[in-house]
Amino acid sequence: MERLRNILKKAITPITIMVVPHARTKPRRIDVPFFMIILVFTFFVVGVLYTFSTAVKSVEYRRMKRMVQYYKNEFQSLSSTIKSIKNTETELAKLLSLKSKRKILEEFEENSNDSVDIEALKKEIEKTIETVSEIRNYLREEKDKYLSTPMGWPVLGSISSRFGNREHPLTKDNAFHSGIDINVPEGTPIKATACGIVVYSGWSYGNGNVVVIEHGHSFTTLYAHNKKNLVTVGQKVKRGETIALSGSTGDTTGPHVHYEVWKNGKPVNPEKFLEGGHDVSKK
Repeated sequence: MERLRNILKKAITPITIMVVPHARTKPRRIDVPFFMIILVFTFFVVGVLYTFSTAVKSVEYRRMKRMVQYYKNEFQSLSSTIKSIKNTETELAKLLSLKSKRKILEEFEENSNDSVDIEALKKEIEKTIETVSEIRNYLREEKDKYLSTPMGWPVLGSISSRFGNREHPLTKDNAFHSGIDINVPEGTPIKATACGIVVYSGWSYGNGNVVVIEHGHSFTTLYAHNKKNLVTVGQKVKRGETIALSGSTGDTTGPHVHYEVWKNGKPVNPEKFLEGGHDVSKK
């Protein structure tokens, strides 16, 4: 009891605070109980801690708000990307479902409140992208082959001389004919049968004016006896583009187009590449 009495005595014991103004007035004396100073100091410390805690929470709140917005934006972006990829995959799957390889190549053109696991979504996107990339790479490669493969007739006419051994129309000797001859009127536009680059455009003894086109994938085509060549070396041409006018230059018996197809540096029968063209020789 005596100890408690001493503590209470000290608590109510006033502490004198002297306030000395700058003006020429007398100093003021303020007597404040010791416990009041302790109480004010305690409130001051609690206020400081509360203010600091509030500031920290405010900063943390803003940081969390920014993170939520970031993940929201990322989710929207990923959702949009995967939707686009899914649509592309569906379109490509439809293309591959076609039975006609030629149709595939001609059609091909260079076309929630639940919680979301962002990492799982990214893995799904990567897997989908990989699948789509494989399909696209396959189609690009196949389309390149398609564009590089001779197809159709360079001119509309009738075949007067076929590929293989024959009697030469001028010398009457038995000789190998490395292409086919297609009879057409002089001046008929000659079309490239595949996309490629002109590697020769000029005069060749016996063959007159000649155009040679390198197509890639081991294919080369030759067009001879032209009245006039319309392309130059190094020029890129597309299938169906006019490259020359038919004629009877060189050793010929009349106007026609001598057409050759080479595969891996060797002549092959051009007739098997005429599919898709207009075989007027059979009409």
